Amino acid sequence: MKVLMVGDVVGSPGRHILKRELPRLRRELSLGAIVVNAENCAAGSGITAALAKEIFEAGADAITLGDHTWGQKDFAAQIDSVENLVRPANYPAECPGKGWRIVSTAVFRFAVLNLQGRVFMNQVDCPFKTADRMLAEMPKDVAVFVDFHAEATSEKITLAHYLDGRVTAFVGTHTHVQTSDAMLLPKGTAYLTDLGMTGPYVSSIGRDLKPVTRRFITGMPSRFDVADGPCVLEGAVVDFDPVSRKAASIETLRVREPLQ
Repeated sequence: MKVLMVGDVVGSPGRHILKRELPRLRRELSLGAIVVNAENCAAGSGITAALAKEIFEAGADAITLGDHTWGQKDFAAQIDSVENLVRPANYPAECPGKGWRIVSTAVFRFAVLNLQGRVFMNQVDCPFKTADRMLAEMPKDVAVFVDFHAEATSEKITLAHYLDGRVTAFVGTHTHVQTSDAMLLPKGTAYLTDLGMTGPYVSSIGRDLKPVTRRFITGMPSRFDVADGPCVLEGAVVDFDPVSRKAASIETLRVREPLQ
C-alpha cells in the first residue's frame, strides 16, 4: 500500500499545482491515500474551512497543520467542523481541533498524528510525551503516519527514533526544504527529515524575494507576500505492509514546473 505525504502548501500558487497534480499522481503511482500539510495554504499563513474543502476535493484524504494553525482569525471557530484534518496534538488541551484522526479510504484505514517541535519555535507541550499518550489512545490495528512540524533536525531525528517501530512513517515539515535522508529506521518506520514545499520555488521558501532580502539587509519589518512564478510539489511516497504496518520503502517525490 502506498501513501503520498505532501510538503507545506504555500498560498494560491501551491494550491494550484496541488489541484493539478494530485489526480495524476494518485493514478500513476497507484496511491492508496494522500496526506497534505496545508498550514501555509491561505496567503502563506494558516488555512480556512473553505480552503480545506478545496484541498480535499483536489484529492487529499487528510490534512495536517503546524505553527500557523491559527493564522486565519476565523479558523478556530471552524476547525471542529472539518473532518480528516489535524492540528498539532501537543497544543494546550483548551485549543479546539484534534491532534490525531482515523482516516478511512476505499481500500484501507489509517491514523494521522500531527505534532509540533519546541526547539526554535513557540513553546508547546512535550512532543515525546504527547506522542506516547496519543498512540495509547489509537486502535492497535492501524498504520500511523506522523507529521512532525519542527525546525530542528536533531529534534526530528531523535523523536523519529523514539517512535521507531511504533509508527509506520515519520516525516518532518516546516522548513520548506526537502532533505535527502529518506530511509527505513531499524524497527521498520519510514523516515524523512523534511518533505519540502509545494509552492513557488523562485522565492525565499515560498515568499517574494524582495521584502525578504530587504529585511535581511536592513532588519526592518516587512510584509512577506507569497511569491509568483513556477511552482514545485514536493513530498514522499511511503510503501508499507498493511498487515504488519511496517514500511517497505520511502522515496522522495518532486514535480517541478519549468522556469518561465
